[in-house]
Amino acid sequence: MAEDWKPTISRCCVLSLLMLKSCWLLGSASQKPTTLVDSQHPTQEYAHSVRLDGDIILGGLFPVHARGERGVPCGELKKEKGIHRLEAMLFAIDLINKDPDLLPNVTLGARILDTCSRDTYALEQSLTFVQALIERDGSDVRCANGEPAIFAKPDKVVGVIGASASSVSIMVANILRLFKIPQISYASTAPELSDNTRYDFFSRVVPPDSYQAQAMLDVVTAMGWNYVSTLASEGNYGESGVEAFVQISREFGGVCIAQSLKIPREPRPGEFDKIVLRLLETSNARAVIMFANEDDIRRILHAAKHNNLTGHFLWVGSDSWGSKISPVVQQEQVAEGAITILPKRTSVDAFDRYFKSRSLSNNRRNVWFAEFWEENFGCKLGMHGKRPGSPKKCTGLEKVGRDSNYEQEGKVQFVMDAVYAMAHALHHMHHELCAGQPGLCPQMANIDGKELLAHIRAVNFNGSAGTPVTFNENGDAPGRYDIFQYQINNMSTAEYKVIGHWTNQLHLNMEALQWLTDDSFLPASVCSLPCRQGERKKVVKGVPCCWHCERCEGYHFQASEFTCELCSYEMRPNQNRTGCQPIPIIKLEWHSPWALVPVFISVLGIIATTFVIVTFVRYNDTPIVRASGREMSYVLLTGIFLCYIVTFPMIAAPDIAVCSFRRIFLGLGMCFSYAALLTKTNRIHRIFEQGKKAVTAPRFISPASQLIITSSLISVQLLGVLVWFAADPPHTFVDYGEQRTQDPGNARGVLKCDISDLSLICSLGYSILLMVTCTVYAIKTRSVPETFNEAKPIGFTMYTTCIIWLAFIPIFFGTAQSEERCHLQKPPTSATQTTPCEESTPLKGGRPRTFTLQTSVRHRGAPSLADLEKELSVQSEGSGSCRVRCRGVVFFILEEAGNCPHCCTSDDHTKKTIQEKKRKKLCGPTTFVVVFKKNKNKTWFWL
Repeated sequence: MAEDWKPTISRCCVLSLLMLKSCWLLGSASQKPTTLVDSQHPTQEYAHSVRLDGDIILGGLFPVHARGERGVPCGELKKEKGIHRLEAMLFAIDLINKDPDLLPNVTLGARILDTCSRDTYALEQSLTFVQALIERDGSDVRCANGEPAIFAKPDKVVGVIGASASSVSIMVANILRLFKIPQISYASTAPELSDNTRYDFFSRVVPPDSYQAQAMLDVVTAMGWNYVSTLASEGNYGESGVEAFVQISREFGGVCIAQSLKIPREPRPGEFDKIVLRLLETSNARAVIMFANEDDIRRILHAAKHNNLTGHFLWVGSDSWGSKISPVVQQEQVAEGAITILPKRTSVDAFDRYFKSRSLSNNRRNVWFAEFWEENFGCKLGMHGKRPGSPKKCTGLEKVGRDSNYEQEGKVQFVMDAVYAMAHALHHMHHELCAGQPGLCPQMANIDGKELLAHIRAVNFNGSAGTPVTFNENGDAPGRYDIFQYQINNMSTAEYKVIGHWTNQLHLNMEALQWLTDDSFLPASVCSLPCRQGERKKVVKGVPCCWHCERCEGYHFQASEFTCELCSYEMRPNQNRTGCQPIPIIKLEWHSPWALVPVFISVLGIIATTFVIVTFVRYNDTPIVRASGREMSYVLLTGIFLCYIVTFPMIAAPDIAVCSFRRIFLGLGMCFSYAALLTKTNRIHRIFEQGKKAVTAPRFISPASQLIITSSLISVQLLGVLVWFAADPPHTFVDYGEQRTQDPGNARGVLKCDISDLSLICSLGYSILLMVTCTVYAIKTRSVPETFNEAKPIGFTMYTTCIIWLAFIPIFFGTAQSEERCHLQKPPTSATQTTPCEESTPLKGGRPRTFTLQTSVRHRGAPSLADLEKELSVQSEGSGSCRVRCRGVVFFILEEAGNCPHCCTSDDHTKKTIQEKKRKKLCGPTTFVVVFKKNKNKTWFWL
């Protein structure tokens, strides 16, 4: 399972080894034809195989001993991994030989070898399995008396059960495939053994690590961990397991690898402390995926404990950790919360009864059982025992499970399933070739390995745990795993608790999870915390699980996980910036101070004007009223009244009726007043000018004539208003630019009547003309006699009015001009924004204002293409071109076509914007210059 390197053996190398082994066997055979070990004498320490006679011989490879040190091939005995598994094969063969329905009248035998947990030693031992297939030329070999040599006929092995470690299985599989000997492993899980082109005679009853890696990835995903580190023991098992995990995580996405560390085969002192500290460098990657042998696991946990990192790492262990106690002994706290995985298995009760009944007297066939006996009971068997330093002598009456601790090794089930899979394949082959004939028929005298392999891949039976035993086309067993978590309960007792299982998909009981902090929340192992609402992810290059969160600023909202987009002009981001909402529309309210003050003054003016009108009506025929020119006085009072009354439609909520009244009364009141004053000053001027020339009175100075003249002047204003109504019917619009603040929360749209600056100038311009003309006549009549004292107050009024208007006009239109200055925020860069955003703002006249600038925009007069060229000292791209370039600034001239502009540029973003304008009916018969700004601080556009 969890060790050794990846070998590559050529056919020539294998044949060379076979020749060396054969020469050694030939030399041995000439001196000692056979050597069988059937007793427990001291010579057993040199025995390396168990042999059972039978009609069909199966080979077996088990790590009875650990790897030796300092050139010694074998080390200490492995009680569980070695003896338990070996006895499981012997027990399975016993059951099969007693089963009348499985291989009836056919006895299975065995030749079991010790691999000593070393691949090279296992290769040497496995040459024993192919001896019978090697043709020997003994013509040159003679005995001492000159007789021809008699060679011991080696056992013909038809199939091999094993090995345990993936590296050993790979080494052995390379030689067995050359002789077409099928092999079924009970513990090797390396993914590369699934390569049916290289290991075509290899099968296994355990799932490969690719399934295990998928199950571990599913566990990591279910925990919400997306940033993990991997740790592997140097060798085939660890490296290929991590490689499978990394590959699957890349294919499925969502999990990133912070670090991939490797534990050396021969670690130096302090190596594990260095590994733990390196894992701590990416402290956010708390989850550590481990494909390591149990010795390395134990030392890693010890290093974490030594560096006071208990509770920091979230261990996810492979089946080499599983539910074993040895890696966590005296390290329970640092291992708490570890999630481990193990192929689904069940303890075989029949094997427990069998193994507990084994003794020195009834188990002589196992040449290593005496050594197990000494190791298990801590005693010594005679003077040649394996434990020379033990003071206690074995009595032979000790009992497994009574005088020693016993727990069934985890792979016993799979060893038995592997033996049964071989037996079922042989049974089907026997049924097919021998047609029910009892015993071996001649057709099975030489079993074809390729044919046997086909029967192995076709088996389907319930194994010792009650689960189906099958193989896919690559010889792999289906993936079935139990998920464990190492937990410490309230009684401070540590145990592995099943929290789920995996069979092609994960089934996890999240409520059964328990963590060191006793927190109901799952511990995190993420590179970056999720962004809050209204923030986009800016992914770190090369690490898709790591990102920086950037808030969508200004009028941008979170369009997706990675992008912010600009809201349409009449919209603003909602509070959490996950979408856009309409900008609130406001209007001038009656309770506003800006309305109360003008209304109060207007009411006072209306009352005063009404009082004067009532007084004039009451004293209409008095000399004073008649002398003051009552007709013109009534007209003047009407104009003053209209000037005061116009305040109310200006404050009222805009609609078509209100906008109509605004247009009518905006200049009408002043037109009444100035027309009356102009008529009066003109009458005085004509009277005195005529008096200088003749005694007769000038014409049209009667009250009726004065009313007619005044009405004529007023009718010009009314005629202009009617033309305005016809050319541009009154309507309302929402001005979103007036109160478009930097903070979208304060942005408001103002409901307004569609009265443009030009219309306003035209409407008031006539009144200004009357005022100026009246002022001219006031100047001319300034020296009239005092009896005509009306001329001087009129002159004074005109002088002050002119001063007021001279101050009002630049202030009003200067303010309007400053409103055209727009301050735009720069949009954040995103993966989807490759061109500047274009926005459109309706002006007071209803026509759209188009700009794409990211700074202040200044409005100028209407420049032609030639003006732009002259202003910027650039040349257009060809005659009649729509595009002008100037030091990184590109001007797109949108020319008039009917009622909507079109653009002759090929820029898709501009075309899309114009089409949107057409859809919203914002465009009118004018010329646009759309400016894509890059480097300049200011640009101009024509509206």
